[in-house]
Amino acid sequence: MHLENLYLVNFKNYELANIDFSKYINALVGENGSGKTNLLDAIHFLSISKSAFNSVDNQCIRHNESFYSIIGRFSIREKQSTVSNSLTHGKRKKISIDKNPIEKAADLIGMFPVVLIAPNDHALITEGGETRRKFFDVMISQFNKSYLLNLIDYNHALKQRNKLLKQFAEHGNIDHDLLEPYDKILISLGKDISEIRCAFCDVFLPKIKKHYSYLSNAKESIDLIYQSHFQKDDFQESYKASFQKDLVLQRTNTGIHRDDYVFKMDGFQIKKFGSQGQQKSFLIALKLAQFDIVREEKGFKPILLMDDIFDKLDDFRIQKLTEMIEHHEFGQVFITDARPERSSHFLEKLNIEWRAITIDNGKLAAGE
Repeated sequence: MHLENLYLVNFKNYELANIDFSKYINALVGENGSGKTNLLDAIHFLSISKSAFNSVDNQCIRHNESFYSIIGRFSIREKQSTVSNSLTHGKRKKISIDKNPIEKAADLIGMFPVVLIAPNDHALITEGGETRRKFFDVMISQFNKSYLLNLIDYNHALKQRNKLLKQFAEHGNIDHDLLEPYDKILISLGKDISEIRCAFCDVFLPKIKKHYSYLSNAKESIDLIYQSHFQKDDFQESYKASFQKDLVLQRTNTGIHRDDYVFKMDGFQIKKFGSQGQQKSFLIALKLAQFDIVREEKGFKPILLMDDIFDKLDDFRIQKLTEMIEHHEFGQVFITDARPERSSHFLEKLNIEWRAITIDNGKLAAGE
């Protein structure tokens, strides 16, 4: 799969842009703040239906404008598809494929998969379990629709149960009959979701180990441990026993929404004991494992987006990545770099087609 063309109107700092891409490597070069990352985010939008960097869609509309529009033409096994994503202030976001409206964003996820390696990936190590859950949920959802739908239903039931808990606290009365339907949903769907997450980690871990070993010359042993309340045999009893705590805190404290994924190296948490180089290698191994799993599940290579990759890695790890590119382990690749001479230094050594695209404050100029 590759993206042939991207057309932007009023997206972030782009007033208007229309650009064709190489099906192999595209180096987006320009000064910091010129719009390189915004271009990657537009591609991410077309794949996932949301920004990788902004939690509010309206923030992606160019200043002093009323709407944004993103249109991309993809090619999968010689078949072309045009994806459109647009938003007008005060209105619902519109998504379409070949001019056919998509009512639910969930229907788009997994059709045009991308893998993004970005500087803010470090949050996967340093921040709480919610960040890691989101990463794994998005990944699994790209090839398991039932998982995605179960997750949506679970989160809806969780939101409604928490709303009831707040009402009970405000009015001083408890109605267990109102809670019971949501309890059944959270327990039933939670069990299914937990089992899929657990099975996924068993498949995913060997892939992370393979890539980490390649990037670090097998200096350390890494591990991924999935932690869930559902791993306990007495989960339903624990769920019921936490009810008083739920009332006090006015939220549900037991369930898959509290799961976590623990990253370890030589038996210790990477967050506490891993060096910067080790953490960077682990994060890249994590994303490359994501690439592998999506490729295996979908039957084609997802698009690989690498933001500021040259600036965050030493020459050894950059060389390892470029070797993988040259060996055609990836399909279409987008790389951003603030120093054109640096990306040229690495890419000119490769026996593969690549295109440099210079970006200057939201304006594009392409060259071979």
